[in-house]
Amino acid sequence: MIFQNRLEAAKMLAKQLKSYAGQNALVLGIPRGAVPMARHIADSLQADIDVVLVHKLGHPENPEYAVGAIDEQGHIYAEAGEYDQAEAEAQLKTLQERRKSYTAVRSRISATNRIVIIVDDGIATGWTVKAAVQSIRAENPAKIIVASPVGSSESVSEIRAMADEIICLSEPELFQAVGQFYAEFDQVTDEQVIEALS
Repeated sequence: MIFQNRLEAAKMLAKQLKSYAGQNALVLGIPRGAVPMARHIADSLQADIDVVLVHKLGHPENPEYAVGAIDEQGHIYAEAGEYDQAEAEAQLKTLQERRKSYTAVRSRISATNRIVIIVDDGIATGWTVKAAVQSIRAENPAKIIVASPVGSSESVSEIRAMADEIICLSEPELFQAVGQFYAEFDQVTDEQVIEALS
């Protein structure tokens, strides 16, 4: 399945999530790509929107290949010894700076006792989503749903064991990169994230 763009994918996810409309859900986008998607889904469900700040940690010899992820509290979720500590520290600083810029337009919303829907634009290795689920689980939400248009079947299976529910529209056997499943896959800027949160 090829999606025209993130908005088309978000509309399809919103239809799958319609049973959560009007239930005081909290929709969390993983920056940056998934935040405009989260905005559309939140509006469709009459839900609150915020971000869950996590970032992948690349393999020291192949930075594009994720071997783990870090959340904004500095918790690292990774294969033991596979990531670069200096990169982890740099990504943590980036996440903390993003939180400062994002909270200028929207205070952070607690996930405690909320139905939480974590949105990503695609799940490759799954590390950022797994980090997001564990980070939010620590806040004692009522339920965690992961929503993504596309994901590798192995990663989706792992996340299914962690989240209360996962909605993934497509699990192709040949999965190289998230962008291959979108006709348009432009980078999302911090300015667009802030606009989506406003």
